[in-house]
Amino acid sequence: MLLACLSAATGAIAQVAQPFVPKHIYSATADSKAEIAAALKRARAGNKRVLLGFGGDWCGDCQMLDIYMHQDKNAALIDKYYVVVHIDIGRMDRNLDIARQYQVPIEKGVPALAVLDAHGNLIYSQQHGEFENMRHLSAEDLTAFLKRWAPRP
Repeated sequence: MLLACLSAATGAIAQVAQPFVPKHIYSATADSKAEIAAALKRARAGNKRVLLGFGGDWCGDCQMLDIYMHQDKNAALIDKYYVVVHIDIGRMDRNLDIARQYQVPIEKGVPALAVLDAHGNLIYSQQHGEFENMRHLSAEDLTAFLKRWAPRP
């Protein structure tokens, strides 16, 4: 009986999820302006849009957005229609000029997104912290967003 209990307990323990380890997404040393320029060049060559993602590795909702971005359906949409640039905001003290340039009020929360056409024109900027609570949104919410702002043939 004790062996059966231990076996059952061991099985239950094996099924417990591993602890979440934040992924390194946002580079504190990146030249974000140069990355945006390179992304625009790639977008022009591939008839894509540029998706700017403002956030920080410390942000759980930013981590959740990244998880959703890498799920099959969203990854396929991103690969087909977007060039992604992750812009590190530090502790709300880095790349603020870029956020202002693209009308992204990061003080309302991150992650915050903006979409540019291939020539750098602003198509969309998040104004009300729409994605700041990614943990309460689903991968399908991101799918709808990606489809809405994808370039039209």
